[in-house]
Amino acid sequence: MAQPNFLPRGRRLLRRAPGLLLCLLAGPLAHAASVTVEVRGVVDGERDNVLAFLSFERFRRGGMDLNADTVERLHNRVEREVAAALRPFGYYEPKVESTVTEQGRGDWRVVVDINPGPPVLLDHVDVRVEGPGASDPLFQRILNNLPMRSGDRLKHAAYDAVRADLQRTAATFGYVDAKLIRNELLVDPPNHTANIALQLETGERYRFGATTIEQHVINQKLARRYLRYREGDYYDLTQVLRTQFALDDAGFFANLEVLPGDPDHQARTVPVRIRADAGRRHRYSIGGGWATDTGIRGTFAYEDRRINSLGHSLSVSVQASQVQKYYVLSRYRIPVGDPAVENVSLNALVQQQTLADVTAITQSAGASWTDVTAGWQHVWQLNGVHTVSDNSAPTVVNVNQSRSDELIVPEVNLARVPTGFLGEPLFERPLYLTIKASHSALGSQADFLQIHLDAIRVFPLVGKWHLLMRGEIGTTFVRNFNDLPAVYRFFAGGDNSVRGFAYNELSPLEGPECQTNSAGQVLLTANGSCQPKPGFYLKTGGKDIVTGTVEVVRTLPRNLGVAAFFDYGNALNSFHKPDCVPGTMPGTTICPPFIQYSVGVGLRVLLPVITLGIDIAQPLSTNAGPRLHINFSPKIGQ
Repeated sequence: MAQPNFLPRGRRLLRRAPGLLLCLLAGPLAHAASVTVEVRGVVDGERDNVLAFLSFERFRRGGMDLNADTVERLHNRVEREVAAALRPFGYYEPKVESTVTEQGRGDWRVVVDINPGPPVLLDHVDVRVEGPGASDPLFQRILNNLPMRSGDRLKHAAYDAVRADLQRTAATFGYVDAKLIRNELLVDPPNHTANIALQLETGERYRFGATTIEQHVINQKLARRYLRYREGDYYDLTQVLRTQFALDDAGFFANLEVLPGDPDHQARTVPVRIRADAGRRHRYSIGGGWATDTGIRGTFAYEDRRINSLGHSLSVSVQASQVQKYYVLSRYRIPVGDPAVENVSLNALVQQQTLADVTAITQSAGASWTDVTAGWQHVWQLNGVHTVSDNSAPTVVNVNQSRSDELIVPEVNLARVPTGFLGEPLFERPLYLTIKASHSALGSQADFLQIHLDAIRVFPLVGKWHLLMRGEIGTTFVRNFNDLPAVYRFFAGGDNSVRGFAYNELSPLEGPECQTNSAGQVLLTANGSCQPKPGFYLKTGGKDIVTGTVEVVRTLPRNLGVAAFFDYGNALNSFHKPDCVPGTMPGTTICPPFIQYSVGVGLRVLLPVITLGIDIAQPLSTNAGPRLHINFSPKIGQ
């Protein structure tokens, strides 16, 4: 008979606690049964497919326990699962030996030895396109690049790809009545041969019919200018999709649908129906961040996407950072011509920048016209500019620390854009050219012509290796360099320039500085010039620039990569000789390196459209230490 326990409840729990604790500790130590699968005799895709077919592997991935009966059933399946897995690769008579060993504690080890045997080879490959579209380059591209030839090992994937490509091409480009009248893959396993026959009858190619647009957001004529096709053109589904992208990117619409209708088999046309509701008119955004070039930064943007039914829009962007103190850009945009890529805009800009030892405060207002022709985007601008260049100290060259300039500046930007460009923001410009000028005949206080070229390209190497090359060159033709405002001078160094150097650190030297008294007044010599302060100079920018990057990148799993790079360049006043200045002693000179160099390594985080880089760069041309850089660059392919 059980004895009653007269201990209080709390004391009974304390007595049981050690046993409960032991159970809790023992729980995590409990052994989970497992199965290991080893496949021998095949590699790469064949091995991966065998593992995908094996029931043992599926049990392993699922973490399910196995008992002896289940193991026996799975073992009996191995031979036929391997045969089914290798058939798509042309191996129809594999020899399979498998062993299953119990390792104890519920663990099992499966070893599958495979001799794939002789492959099935293609004897005859007959792929034809007949009918009115037989000579169409769209089909000829497929026929001229078949991934299978007589004598090749049979691969079901290649056969399926050609068949799908023929059908997809016909459906995409308006061959609505196309039929695959032969679709044969005949395999003779005893003789290890196979024959392939594919024959497509194209039928007539259809054209675009009428397009119906159901929307009450913008002018109907403006909406039709977003169409990437015209009624009567040959039907092309890619142009239907591009139309949807163009209308969606315009920002006017919500719930947008661009759908082909039922084909008219008598007229051989395909109508298109477009339906859309009004999208949100006002858009606000705010953000913040930090980068080695800018320090802490914040942004605010406002956009009125639809001021009227003619598609006019207004945007205001405000940025502030430790380096670029403030930047306010307002733009009133009017769509013209092809509204997806062409517009006229009225622009106003106010900004303050720290350019090495110069603070530049600039206000500008003007107009621009943007268009795209034959893969090139042109932006033509005319701006009235008021800019103040404020040196951090007076120099023998510019005793007055601050100067103000008013200019009329015509400018043209030329950028290479990708095929099918629809005006979206460009995260990579393979080639970007800027030409700007100013002349006293226009009422400007400085005469100059400036040309600046940027180029960047990513080349695939072997496997996961890529080569990124970037180059920059610019020059300024100016009557008197001292009259060139700081905002139009070149500086180098920073995250997207010569890494290993601070942002805008590389510049010709100006000076020496002037000596000043305790009140900050410039001390003058007997002839009225300032008394120099030997060894003290300012970096105020150059009239020329050259920089470049050679970077090798190895992509890794999980959207990561590693890089090694070599950067070079400088901002100069001459491409022909170093920019030397007087030294501290009479008769001596100081000549900084003509071209600066650095090397480094970095980590890459591959984002959807760009690559985030975290780099450590070491200058080679100076005695400075390594420097951290965080930057954004074009995405590297995987």
